[in-house]
Amino acid sequence: MASEMIIDHKEKANALLKADAAKILKLIKVQMDNLTMPQCPLYEEVLDTQMFGLSREIDFAVRLGLIEETEGKAILDELERELSILHEASVKK
Repeated sequence: MASEMIIDHKEKANALLKADAAKILKLIKVQMDNLTMPQCPLYEEVLDTQMFGLSREIDFAVRLGLIEETEGKAILDELERELSILHEASVKK
């Protein structure tokens, strides 16, 4: 039973971190579509703040043993890849 709880907590932690990454992507999409361009300081500030917050969440989950460091890095890498694609698309507009 204890091992099932640990697995459940690990799955929840992974799902929450991925959900937070998706929220960041959505926030940046909305900002790019409606408010500012990627070269705007406000855009950069929001992106930097959100990415830093997510990286701290991931670090905390890794330190608790809820996710592996490689899983956390994969979440950040995927988000950065998606943000890069989004940025490239907005520049081409």
